[in-house]
This record gives sequence, structure tokens and C-alpha cells, in this order.
Amino acid sequence: MADLEVRVEDGVLWLTMNRPHVFNALSAEMADEVARLVEEATARDDVRVVVLTGTGQAFSTGADISGAEAHEHFDVSALDRANRIIRAITRLDKPVVAAVNGIAAGVGCSAALAADIVVAAESAGFLLAFARIGLMPDGGATATVAASIGRARAMRMALLAEPLTAREAYAAGLVTHVAPDADFPELVSRLVARLAAGPPLALAASKKAVNAATLPHLDDALERERTGQTVLLRTSDVAEGMRAFSEKRKPVFRGE
Repeated sequence: MADLEVRVEDGVLWLTMNRPHVFNALSAEMADEVARLVEEATARDDVRVVVLTGTGQAFSTGADISGAEAHEHFDVSALDRANRIIRAITRLDKPVVAAVNGIAAGVGCSAALAADIVVAAESAGFLLAFARIGLMPDGGATATVAASIGRARAMRMALLAEPLTAREAYAAGLVTHVAPDADFPELVSRLVARLAAGPPLALAASKKAVNAATLPHLDDALERERTGQTVLLRTSDVAEGMRAFSEKRKPVFRGE
């Protein structure tokens, strides 16, 4: 699949989102393929670690809402695809590394933060941009962000849609590692190699225990987000938000 580069090397499954012309926005096909490959990694003896990363200036800006009438084509199926990715990442009994090479926004941010190890290049940024188009965070972000950085900062990211730089995200506890852009590839390779050489049973047990302690209600959060987004997608505010995004102007929300 041209939009998703896939390779297995030294026990590592590398999934590289490759739609740089749209900042690696997730097409339906790409989202399905990412979820499928992560799910299938459970049964692969040649895979001990999964890495999700992007090409160009972005990790991923999330759902593809390009086009003048994007709201007419964007529906709950996109949420189901996003939720499938999050469940695949968190349920996999192997470490998942998000190598955040650039901006991670929307469900792209949600997917990155669902990973077990989040390595950010210094030029990367993290943004829950949903409110800018009249939506709410999804992809489990209402749970993962609050679990990582607390309610106050989670509210700030969700309600004000303010981006965090890689350094700010690291200081807040949202990501595990940050490195200058020139050192980023080497850091990712070193961490991934360490995980691939680690004790797989112990890593699986550790991941399961930490997720159970910190994200016990993730499935509930995914369902709340799905319900909320389903309602919001029918509103005039979302249509206005998506049109404004396409037209590169500030939206005018009316609560309708």
C-alpha cells in the first residue's frame, strides 16, 4: 500500500504513514491497514515491537477532512476506524512505539498518545484540534491525556485546542522522550532495539499492568467519545467548522 510503508527488520514492525502532501491525514484505507497490521502482530513470531511513524513534516494530522463539503462524507465509520487503532495499540501484548517526527494532531495525536513509548523530535507538536471544527476529542484522548498530564491540562488541550511543543509535552509528562531533530532517528533506533532485545513476557505483563492501572475505563471513554461525536457530526457547527478549515478562515459557531 503506497500510503503506508511496511517493513519488518530485526524483530521490529515499522509502519510509516506516507501521505506527506496531506500531512499524513488518515484515509479510510490507511486507518484500516494500520489497525489490521497491529492486530495481526500478536501472532507474529518475527515481530517483538511495533513502531508507528510518519514521513515529511507531520506524524499525522488525523482524519482526512479535506474538501469543500467534507462534513457530508465524514461519519461515525471514521470514529470506528480510529477506535479500532487505539484498541489494537493498547491491547497488543508487545510494545508499541510512536516515533513522532512532526505535528501530531486530532486522532493522529490520539494514536501517538495511545502508544507505550512516545518519542518526539524537537520540531514535533501535539494538538487536540477537534474544538476548532466543532468536534470533541476522540481516539481515547479524553482518557489517555488526562491519565498522563491531569485533568487541568487535558481540559486546556481539549477546550482551547492549544498545541504543545515537543519540549512542553515532555515536561508535562505526555511523551517519554524528546530529542533534537538530528538525533531523533538514532534515539528511536536505540530504544526500539532495546525493546526488541528485552524479555517479551515481562514486557507484555508490564504493559498490561500499567494500562490496567492507568486506563481502566478506556473502553468507556471510547464509547462516550463515539456517542458524543455522532451527535456533533449532525450539527451545523461541524459543517461550518469543516468548511472554514477547507477555506482557511476562522469559523463562526452558533451552537446549532
